[in-house]
Amino acid sequence: MEGEMDTVVGSSSKPCGPLTDYRIPDYILRPDAQRLLLDHAPPCPVLVFINSGSGGQLGSSLIKTYRELLGEAQVFDVSEEAPDKVLHRLNVNLEKLKMEGDILAVQIWRTLRIIVAGGDGTASWLLGVVSDLKLSHPPPIATVPLGTGNNLPFSFGWGKKNPCTDQESVKSFLGLVRHAKEMKIDSWHIMLRMRATKEGPCDPIAPLELPHSLHAFHRVSSSDSLNMEGYHTFRGGFWNYFSMGKALPVHGHFQLWTLNSLMVWFLVYRGMDAEISYGFHSERKKNPEKFKNQLTNQGTYAKVGLKQGWFFASLSHPSSRNIAQLASVKIMKRAGSHWQELNIHHSIRSIVCLNLPSFSGGLNPWGTPGTRKVEERELTAPFVDDGLIEVVGFRDAWHGLVLLAPNGHGTRLAQAHRIRFEFHKGAAEHTFMRIDGEPWKQPLPKDDDTVVVEISHLGQVTMLANEPCKSKSVHDDQSSHAQHSGHGNDDDDKDSMEDEDEWEDGRRKFGAADTFKIPDEVDIAHLS
Repeated sequence: MEGEMDTVVGSSSKPCGPLTDYRIPDYILRPDAQRLLLDHAPPCPVLVFINSGSGGQLGSSLIKTYRELLGEAQVFDVSEEAPDKVLHRLNVNLEKLKMEGDILAVQIWRTLRIIVAGGDGTASWLLGVVSDLKLSHPPPIATVPLGTGNNLPFSFGWGKKNPCTDQESVKSFLGLVRHAKEMKIDSWHIMLRMRATKEGPCDPIAPLELPHSLHAFHRVSSSDSLNMEGYHTFRGGFWNYFSMGKALPVHGHFQLWTLNSLMVWFLVYRGMDAEISYGFHSERKKNPEKFKNQLTNQGTYAKVGLKQGWFFASLSHPSSRNIAQLASVKIMKRAGSHWQELNIHHSIRSIVCLNLPSFSGGLNPWGTPGTRKVEERELTAPFVDDGLIEVVGFRDAWHGLVLLAPNGHGTRLAQAHRIRFEFHKGAAEHTFMRIDGEPWKQPLPKDDDTVVVEISHLGQVTMLANEPCKSKSVHDDQSSHAQHSGHGNDDDDKDSMEDEDEWEDGRRKFGAADTFKIPDEVDIAHLS
């Protein structure tokens, strides 16, 4: 197991300093604790949220180490106490202390940083909670890679290998958090509308059993203007990607060792489509005892992909189940502009809407468009705070191999401020969708039914970035990015007010905070 764990790759160590620099007085965290008189506030107070079920046994080991260093009160197991309750309680107590003239409380709130250890789904949970609480000074978030893909940590310089859990490694990480820079990234609201279905099995995940990353999805109330009789409307948010695809199954059995190491490396780290991810999560749900190891998980990912035929889809059936047959796609290039049809070639079977430059373990499907593409198609580099999402298509797993080549990329379809998928009736019984690492099997329309997915820009959150950081801001170099000045988000709230349509009422929340509750049947120990 040690061989699979590492410190943050490529990072020069930063001094941790005394642990008191990170500790928060108990009375700040617990209203019933005795108030202490301190000379000064800790310069880098941190709250730590860890998914004990992530990374095999690493989550539990990390909790133990962090609590040994920082104490019990500021280290939380998300399987035992939901982050929204913790942050809400802390915010209420801090506001009370500030009204009582407690200067220490004011200073701690201004400098507070959050550490979240888990997979991308766990990290997205925290981002959704912070967004929904609408705090006056939302704390920036650092991510510890404890999942399979670890795209969020990798995008911001925290590595993608599972970390060591000893005290020295944790101290080293605290030092990096202390010296990390703050970085804004776009938040993307997503809405799903589908006809209400009867409860029933869809082995092994029920049709409406949305995954944990869809903590963001909250069913609208019957009084909501989005509500339609006979339909369910869900809404939420994501920060890394939304993907969708439908493969043609290949009849026959394939063993992992029948492909060369390059293909296996690709399939493990690329995980191109939501269908592979769904198969992996389904296997993990049925046999959780087999998923205690990051390398084992990645190997299983590859086997699932082979069975589903993503390497052979174009050979066995050239036009079956492509995106154009499943849905019509419309985009809005800029806030307030008109909807446009997005023409997608019949060979495209998988589509990714990407916010960060890391997908399925560190690959960048968008790449950097050349000068001609910039001029002819108005494409730009993939900035994480420009209010645009990159839309990329793939034909099959062979197509994805181009990502291993220098400057390799998928089929660049568009950059958009909003995108809408309207699914055709009768095209297929279902497709597979995935958000920030968590998949689900989505039933598609029958007869006159309708399924619509819409993604739109909605504000920003603050991440903590370590060097080297793959994510780039449109503001990093104003002189070289001057042509992108119209893509910024300074007027995002204004745009939201002016761009009113039937979807607008549903864009006010990501669905976390007080409204979010993990379903009883969901086992948090087996979430990414």
